[in-house]
Amino acid sequence: MLSSFGSIVALLLGTAFLLSGSGLYGLLLPLRGEVEGFSLAALGLLGTAWAAGFIAGCLFAPRLVRRVGHVRAFSAFAASGAIVALIAGMWINVGVWLLLRACTGFTMAGAFMVIESWLNERATNETRGTIFGLYMMVTHVAITAGQMVVTLGDVSSATLFMATGILFCLALLPTAVSTAITPAPLADVSIDLKELYGNSPVAFVGCLLIGVANGAWGTLGAVYGAEIGISTFEIAVMMSLAVLAGAAAQMPVGRLSDHTDRRFVLAGGAFVSALIGLVLYLTAPRTGIIVIGLTAVYGLLAYTLYSIVVAHANDHAPPAAFARVSSGLLLLYGVGTMAGPVFAGLAMEGMRPESLFLVTAGAHLGVALYAVLRVTLRAPVPFEEREAFKTLPSERTVTPQTIMLDPRSETDDPAAEDTREPGA
Repeated sequence: MLSSFGSIVALLLGTAFLLSGSGLYGLLLPLRGEVEGFSLAALGLLGTAWAAGFIAGCLFAPRLVRRVGHVRAFSAFAASGAIVALIAGMWINVGVWLLLRACTGFTMAGAFMVIESWLNERATNETRGTIFGLYMMVTHVAITAGQMVVTLGDVSSATLFMATGILFCLALLPTAVSTAITPAPLADVSIDLKELYGNSPVAFVGCLLIGVANGAWGTLGAVYGAEIGISTFEIAVMMSLAVLAGAAAQMPVGRLSDHTDRRFVLAGGAFVSALIGLVLYLTAPRTGIIVIGLTAVYGLLAYTLYSIVVAHANDHAPPAAFARVSSGLLLLYGVGTMAGPVFAGLAMEGMRPESLFLVTAGAHLGVALYAVLRVTLRAPVPFEEREAFKTLPSERTVTPQTIMLDPRSETDDPAAEDTREPGA
């Protein structure tokens, strides 16, 4: 077991550098765009471009990996990320940034898939759960660390763009010198929308709407902070704490969903998230500590909803369908994250910065109401037929290869008997 963990240290180190660079870059762009006077609608489109690129990467990057191999493909993805970050710092233009942001989404999806397939190859049935847990821990810590780097420089200069490029280049080194065995070729991703909706309408609609809310907040949360006048340090803390709070709450909220109808937990979490959003909109706080406190509570609940939806969907799916269903839900979530920043950017531009939370509140309220509606139409899955809740990494870094690394994918056996009732 120790040898298995030793062989993935280099991969996890490369992941840490990659995610730190991604976290820094994702926070830096909207802050610099706000300084440059970009419209809020244009800043929202940055999130849409990233999500579109990420989805495209999940669909098409496996072909490149199969053609040139994992090491070369990862090197190309990480180097491309560094080049894109440096060009963005040199060429301040909305149109250029939108194209570059889409390129970043594509390269990050490809890089994540290479790392995750490598980790999956090194995992055994005995170590898969531990490796998955380590990967989740590295994900959250690295993203937070990258976001906090923005406080060390001036967002109006090129220094932080260069720091982003350095972090992406550092991600190359551990994998380049690693002796880990190259994994099997990546599999293509397929999605059947009819099957997904038939399996669980709540999960289908929930993933779309949760994507809208998380895409809006993840893209424009920093812009909201800048618009209301809190400091760059407070913005970084606000964005990081929301993610960390959600990560910390996943397990207790998930365990609660193990002991009741998950749709009630989903509806409750979504409703309270909507309520907090409305409080932020109506009270319009301008003090950093109050904003950070409210958004932390928001993240505490909002960032648990995706994992609950995935768990609920897999309660209704046969064990052999875990990877197929989860991959499909991930792509639906991605579609939502494309739409959310557009809606939020237009709302903030037409009204005031707090209008961001009108968009998130509307999406969360939609999740809550639809989940309650479905409770009246379909009985829950019996407790003895459920799988225990398991946490997921930050949705913005989840790819189909992450799903294969999840311990639940061990049950993906074509011969597995389907005893679940669809349509809940």
